[in-house]
Amino acid sequence: MGKKVNQFDEIYSHLQEILAGMKYGSITLVVQDGVVVQIEKNEKLRIK
Repeated sequence: MGKKVNQFDEIYSHLQEILAGMKYGSITLVVQDGVVVQIEKNEKLRIK
C-alpha cells in the first residue's frame, strides 16, 4: 500500500501546481490498470 500512497501524494502535488496556475480549463487523469499514468491539462484563454 505504500507505493499507492506515494503515487497519490505525487499526483496531488502535480494537481495543486496545475490548478494554482490555471484560471479556466480542464484536467484529465488517464488511468491504466487502476494506476494514473498521465495527466492532461487543457487550458482556455477567455477574452472579454
